[in-house]
Amino acid sequence: MKKTAVMLCLAALVVLDGGCRKKEEPPVQEYKVERGSIRLSVSGNGVVKPRNRLEIKPPISGRIDSVLVEEGQEVKKGEVIAWMSSSERAALLDSARAQGEEEYRKWEEVYKPTPIIAPLSGFIIKRDVEPGQTVGTGSAMLVMADTLIVECQIDETDLGRLKAGQKTRITLDAYPDIRITGKIEHIAYESEVVSNVTIYKVDILPSRIPDVFRSGMSATTDIMVENKQEILIVPVSAVNDEGGRKTVKVKKEEGEPEEREIETGIDDGSYMEIVSGLDEGEIIAAKDIPARRSSNRSGGFRGRFGLPGMGGRRR
Repeated sequence: MKKTAVMLCLAALVVLDGGCRKKEEPPVQEYKVERGSIRLSVSGNGVVKPRNRLEIKPPISGRIDSVLVEEGQEVKKGEVIAWMSSSERAALLDSARAQGEEEYRKWEEVYKPTPIIAPLSGFIIKRDVEPGQTVGTGSAMLVMADTLIVECQIDETDLGRLKAGQKTRITLDAYPDIRITGKIEHIAYESEVVSNVTIYKVDILPSRIPDVFRSGMSATTDIMVENKQEILIVPVSAVNDEGGRKTVKVKKEEGEPEEREIETGIDDGSYMEIVSGLDEGEIIAAKDIPARRSSNRSGGFRGRFGLPGMGGRRR
């Protein structure tokens, strides 16, 4: 009985010791209030697509005589991009060719081919026909686009931070080293539900279209929401928030650190803007000081619930 009681006491001491160790507070560090930058952005995944995609279908059924454009080629509105013969003209010319070259040329001049005209200025993104091919009025010969944009999906919780004209940065998954600037051109008025999350489609217009841009490419967009530079910043871990009253511990030359109430602004999850209550150069206590990669600190809202294509919670 005595042996059992001793073992139970030892076990209890071990448990108590372990519990005490788990509650150990992280060591307090000192941080010098300094000036820096905080950038907030909303991020989302998207896809490269034509802003206006137009399938060019022949006005008549017949045979393609020639195609004057290639994929990627720019064309102007009203430009002839192909020639074709109606079914009747193609049959007539075939019959005339059998009677000799002179007969063929005669009917070729009399019975003119039908031009296919570019309906808008843009470029060719798809060529689906070749000379000699027979087509109907329901077949798309060519596909045109006026320009390429990036359509990204943004969670409704971030929609209030966005507006047309905001600057963005686009990164293509296939070419991660290429960075393209752009701006918000349009925010959809109608929502969609993806995996039980309400999202809105946002069109990003690139400032330039690189040669590597292709319709259907996956892309990541970072939309600039707020960018403050040369502001006083402190680690978020240094700020104590109790009922909306925010305070920090300020080191004094002598005696214990004093508690001081402060007014704060934006934060990126690691650092927080100080609006009033602290001066540059003062020393405060912080439980954790995030590593500084550069003088610019950026935060954002990316990937809510881990869904692809969602803008969402802070990262």
